[in-house]
Amino acid sequence: MKKSLIITAALLALSSCGLKEEFQPVFTGKYPAPEPERYWSDEDFGRITSIADLVSGYTIGQPKVLGSTVIKGTVSTTDRPGNFYKSFYIQDETGGIEIKVGKNGLYNDYLLGQTVYVDCEDLTLGMYGYKSGNNGGMGMAQLGFSDPTGSYETSYMEIPLLIDAHVLRGNPSELHPVTPAVITSASQLPNPKTATQATSKLIGSMVTLKGLTYGNEVFCLLYLDSNQDKKSYTNRVFLSSSNSSDPTCGITTWAMSKEKMTEYLYSGIWDECKVGSGNTYAEDEEGNTLTVGSYRGENGLYDASINGFNGIERTAYSVSQYFKLGSTDIQIRTSGFCKFCDVEIDPDVLSGRATIDVTGVLTLYQGSFQLVVNNIDDITVNR
Repeated sequence: MKKSLIITAALLALSSCGLKEEFQPVFTGKYPAPEPERYWSDEDFGRITSIADLVSGYTIGQPKVLGSTVIKGTVSTTDRPGNFYKSFYIQDETGGIEIKVGKNGLYNDYLLGQTVYVDCEDLTLGMYGYKSGNNGGMGMAQLGFSDPTGSYETSYMEIPLLIDAHVLRGNPSELHPVTPAVITSASQLPNPKTATQATSKLIGSMVTLKGLTYGNEVFCLLYLDSNQDKKSYTNRVFLSSSNSSDPTCGITTWAMSKEKMTEYLYSGIWDECKVGSGNTYAEDEEGNTLTVGSYRGENGLYDASINGFNGIERTAYSVSQYFKLGSTDIQIRTSGFCKFCDVEIDPDVLSGRATIDVTGVLTLYQGSFQLVVNNIDDITVNR
């Protein structure tokens, strides 16, 4: 039986080869010209809504599926250096907003300074980074699709056909790069606890903050296993002033690639940092508080198996380096996957002998300012 099946398969293969040769298509060299790519302009839309007006329709905790609305803005970010991921910002004269596209290489399609129109019908307006209570505050309004998992208020569009239906490009030969607002004093900034893109045109927009001093503090969130529950306190390690005797946790780079993170980890500088979040810390079976150092096995590697976790996960991590504009905290947030993540911060900046000027998108996370730069060239040292 098996032999007859093999023979039948072989005969079918031979016959298909014969058919393939007999019925090869004839190429004449004449093809219809491709349709010219369409670029959009104001004349294609009846009414354009400002970004501030769009965001004003959002209510905290209530993501909103939008009706027939079109916004227009200028592309202010690029994912080419890797500090923005699968999304980009646009801004108009009233503020800026993140468009959660959901694909890589956006810099090829949405150029810095290019006009983009967003057909918002059936998109979801949501917020990321809001936290209630005295220690919280506003986050950032975003445009995307509804998140079917319910974990976030918005998700990426992802499907090319849907992206092209909602994100409409203006003529790429007519670029108008954004001019950043120059901020020299914290008095020029809104209250980060209450400000939104609806109330301040600086939020979500490109700004240049001048004369920042190093704040001697970092924030980074490590996981024991990113494939398990990321919100569980038993799976989290906060690298911050509240969890280390050194508020910088020894991190002198803008962020950490996997290799740099491993280097920091094996230096032992995080061994005292507790596993947990807030005031709730993980314990071993004997009731001892677990720390990063608890996972250092007999072989010296951080892969000891405790409470279902097999060590500290080695991967790239984003870092918030704290700076100050006057007495106001400004976090410079950098991805561990960007091309400049392992660049060392200038020693004169770390020591307080020099300040920096930084250009980036001004965002909010839990009522705190975060600045996200396009590239390392957006940071200038003043000696």
